[in-house]
Amino acid sequence: MSKPLIAIVGRPNVGKSLLFNRLAGQRLSIVEDTPGVTRDRLYASAEWAGRSFDIVDTGGIEPKTDDEILLFMREQANIAISSADVIVLVTEIGTGVTAADKDVANMLLRSKKPVVLVVNKMDNPSRIDPQFYEFYSLGLGDPIAISAAHGHGTGDMLDACLQYFPPAGEETAEDDRIKVAIIGKPNVGKSSLTNLIAGEQRVIVSDVAGTTRDAVDTQLENEYGKYTFIDTAGLRRKSKVEDRVEKFSVLRAKLAIQRSDVCLILIDAREGVTEQDTKIAGLAHEEGKASIVVVNKWDLVEKETGTLERMRKEVLRDLSFMSYAPVIFISALTGQRVGRLFELINFVNGQSAMRITTGMLNDMLADAQARVQPPSDKGRRLKIYYMTQTGVRPPSFVLFCNSRELFHFSYQRYLENQLRATFGLEGTPIRMVIRQKGDSEA
Repeated sequence: MSKPLIAIVGRPNVGKSLLFNRLAGQRLSIVEDTPGVTRDRLYASAEWAGRSFDIVDTGGIEPKTDDEILLFMREQANIAISSADVIVLVTEIGTGVTAADKDVANMLLRSKKPVVLVVNKMDNPSRIDPQFYEFYSLGLGDPIAISAAHGHGTGDMLDACLQYFPPAGEETAEDDRIKVAIIGKPNVGKSSLTNLIAGEQRVIVSDVAGTTRDAVDTQLENEYGKYTFIDTAGLRRKSKVEDRVEKFSVLRAKLAIQRSDVCLILIDAREGVTEQDTKIAGLAHEEGKASIVVVNKWDLVEKETGTLERMRKEVLRDLSFMSYAPVIFISALTGQRVGRLFELINFVNGQSAMRITTGMLNDMLADAQARVQPPSDKGRRLKIYYMTQTGVRPPSFVLFCNSRELFHFSYQRYLENQLRATFGLEGTPIRMVIRQKGDSEA
């Protein structure tokens, strides 16, 4: 079975995300003094008393609301509750017990799941506020005083959670999953694609651009393999990134790219490749990530003979710096070609992790130099002694030569093309480092 899961729930603005970050040991969740900042479920791994477990942060629960976003947040919290081993209900001392706290407590009692009740913002451990005892009225047992800001009481809280974990040794090591980041500008269908893939309302889908603010993980296992999909906040132009929450979301998307194996770059079929799409694709390229260009909303495009191939050429022209990336046309709404998407993810992930022996590389190098002689300058010709692979994700190579200055960029590009023609390496960038005689091996 998988690692135990703790779900952190409660009404808005009681400090759930601050507690989540405290337990995770890093700033994974957006923390802002604005109710409703955390909207989707956000996961992280943590460890306490020798036990590893996962924690999930949820949007604040408003039990009685007609607001569309708040309704979605409540649905997300319910999904987290249903999959958790133990639930931490966060309340706060400043307001005392509110009607919303009582409604959330009743919801948790109906779930029949173990609940640990904590009262946050108890920043002075030597003094117990008289209001603390009101929280016994929620019927969830002894409340635990904590300060998410300072860490007071979090150890007691985790000790209480541990008693509900399955016996040690029953969890298995984490699966070797392909991590896939879904990136793109706002409102191109990233969350719709995640929900279609997951087969549930995994992240909030709304016509309001910017609905997804956190990078959200969805674990999935199907006939194609095991995956972790990371739905990211839409990346906007910097000039439009005004408020602090939006800035955190852009940072989160960049971090999601960094920890992914494969990036799905979503493009709106009705708009084609925009300047912002080019910049977003550039982030994945610069990080050396295997990538697939996913043209979404293909069902909304009026088609005639040759429409698909014409648009494929336009996409490759506009994203010429990553011509290695395959292009697929899908509809997250209808599910068109989504099965093919899994095959491509597996393919480009394997290409990105490909290792080539030094012997095979130098056979290719000798053949390439015989076809096109290395450049020369003022009677001095470039000599390439040998090449070797130094890493994967992306495939990285070092070429040793007599003069780095003679190694013109155009000849590097030629050798890269020869590498791809000989070994494939589709869907992944290639890194080439040039060393000349006398360079340090370090």
